[in-house]
Amino acid sequence: MSFGLSILEILFLIQIALVFGIIFDQRRNPTSTVSWILVLLLLPGLGFFLYLFFGQDWTKRRLFSLKAEDDQRIEDIVIAQRSGLGRFAKDTTYERFLSTIRMLLESNRAFLTADNTLTLFTDGTAKFASLFDAIRAARHHIHLEYYIIRDDTLSRELIQLLTEKAREGVQVRLLADALGMKVKKKGLKEFEQAGGQHAVFFPRIFTLNYRNHRKLAVIDGTTGYIGGYNVGVEYLGKGPLGYWRDAAIRIEGMGVNGLQLRFFMDWNYASSEKLAYDPVYFPKNPGTGKCPVQTVSSGPDARWSQIKEGYVKLILSAEESVYLQTPYFIPDEAITDALRIAALSGVDVRIMIPCKPDHPFVYWSTLSFIGDLLDSGVRAYTYDNGFIHAKTIVADGIAAAVGSANFDIRSFRLNFEASSFFYDQEYGGQLKQAFLDDLPKCTEITVESYRNRSRWIKARESISRLFSPLG
Repeated sequence: MSFGLSILEILFLIQIALVFGIIFDQRRNPTSTVSWILVLLLLPGLGFFLYLFFGQDWTKRRLFSLKAEDDQRIEDIVIAQRSGLGRFAKDTTYERFLSTIRMLLESNRAFLTADNTLTLFTDGTAKFASLFDAIRAARHHIHLEYYIIRDDTLSRELIQLLTEKAREGVQVRLLADALGMKVKKKGLKEFEQAGGQHAVFFPRIFTLNYRNHRKLAVIDGTTGYIGGYNVGVEYLGKGPLGYWRDAAIRIEGMGVNGLQLRFFMDWNYASSEKLAYDPVYFPKNPGTGKCPVQTVSSGPDARWSQIKEGYVKLILSAEESVYLQTPYFIPDEAITDALRIAALSGVDVRIMIPCKPDHPFVYWSTLSFIGDLLDSGVRAYTYDNGFIHAKTIVADGIAAAVGSANFDIRSFRLNFEASSFFYDQEYGGQLKQAFLDDLPKCTEITVESYRNRSRWIKARESISRLFSPLG
């Protein structure tokens, strides 16, 4: 009797072991667990490699421990602010969003600063022109953190500018996710020789999980940028998807400290240099604006999905309107229920998504989840003037968030994200108006048009949606 096993039989036994591991060892979302079990059982061999690439959970314990150490650094700020939020309750304009501010303070240590001036960008050319001008004016340090840095004309212009500033004696630190860093070491040689420093986040590029999806910049601790733009010519509208509609904000004021703190944590995780929390990086120069800002981080190093929970609070606090833009809409039940409840309560809820896919699987899943909400009164639109990559939400034209987090499960649970929440009629109104200005370039997805879609589209949606909870 032979006990020899084939490779496929060995892989199948390994997959059975993984199934039991997922069920009994890892505290996963139940929907995600069921999806992975189906993949492992129905796709022998292939399922094993898919799990290694998308589903493994090997580094979470270390990430949690690092997060716990850094959280202690801002506990004093949180304690001081707990008793100082009452003044916002006195202003009826912001009163309904006070619970959002308090929740983000308690769950994410997202301290509030109220002296900020914001600049909203919806066009990549204007955003990068502003960033490059700020870099040229830098006198002490430049901290940049991006998910993707392409090897193209825009990145070369940026690296050349950073090299010049490093030669001037400015401290320059460049952080990119290992999966998204496309510039080869040769392209950074001159930058390094000039004194510039760079690091890559989470170099295990064989997995798509735990990617640093954040996009932020801090100049001299006084000017900061956060939003959806990576570094590449497609973000200037020069890629295959055409015009690129995105969103970012420039922050001037003490709110920059929130971006700086986020950079410090990520740099100290990824780099061999342990950057000291020197006051020179956190100047106490009060801003001249009046916009309250909280910068919120989330990721697999956190117990809860804080950005998602912030989205939910904004949706349920709205009395008049909720407008959101996202390239990927694969929500969990909390987001879906919040949007449906708001729409059924008479709130004007509108969602804008792309008309074309950069990731077909995600695109068809997005349409499927949009379809679920139409009967409740949610209105949805496809952006027809190129590709929309903005990750924004604005409630009542007052409270809003701009950052890197999409409305999908990957952003909520598996990627490292950062978004700035702000509470202001002027800037919230600008973001709402930007949404309204996009409507003439859109096609509305009506209940009738969705029901009349072809069988082929229905099949693609169903297949894509089946695997959307993987993670």
